[in-house]
Amino acid sequence: MAEERPETGDEAADPRSKRRWRRYVPLAALVAASALAFAFDLHHLLSFETLQQHDRMLRDAVADRPFWTAVGYTVVYALVVATALPAAVLMTITGGYLFGIWLGGSLAVTGATLGAVGIFLVAGTSFGRRLGAGTSPRLERLRKGFQKDAFSYLFILRLLPILPFLVASVVAALFGVSFRIFVLATVLGMLPGSFVYAGVGNGLGAIITRGEEPNLDILLEPEILGPLLGLAALALLPVVYRKLQGGRDVVK
Repeated sequence: MAEERPETGDEAADPRSKRRWRRYVPLAALVAASALAFAFDLHHLLSFETLQQHDRMLRDAVADRPFWTAVGYTVVYALVVATALPAAVLMTITGGYLFGIWLGGSLAVTGATLGAVGIFLVAGTSFGRRLGAGTSPRLERLRKGFQKDAFSYLFILRLLPILPFLVASVVAALFGVSFRIFVLATVLGMLPGSFVYAGVGNGLGAIITRGEEPNLDILLEPEILGPLLGLAALALLPVVYRKLQGGRDVVK
């Protein structure tokens, strides 16, 4: 019988090394998909001009195959978010344009949440969930404050563009935010803005029929920004309350 040779240190460490690199596979796939999307200028296909040119075809598709059109829209929205294409607002407007305010806004929230969840899971798998440990004291306080008030922080980040959507998802994963809190804050934080943008999209049909050029100027109206800022202030109240109470774990 052949004598078994004991594993050397390099051989014993090899399986661990393989497992360590395997966790970066989802990240590599996501980065590659994003690079391809930008390389082929896919975000330029998502424009008001495209809606104008294919207005009849899109409306016929919704009328003939409403379920599959809604599914396709949701999947495309999720991919837009996951690949960081700068077209999320336009996608939400398109949802209202194709499906109306309530269904369009709901589909937009669903698609955006799916894309955000994908980013959240990839970031947590590839980099772990321990950002702030062993780093600067300020970053450590930020990590603890984010964990303590995760819902309020995430709600604010989703309600207003304080951080890019992708960055907020990655930061939430690296700060160890629970999956349930992440999904809940993402959905609720996006609801107001999504229905506002879907409402804008719902009126695009009349604008296109009149032969006018649609644009995003309407999104800057006080009637739209006012309620969003008010909701953001309400979301910050728990943080302000804890700070007034002298909580040591609040970010300072």
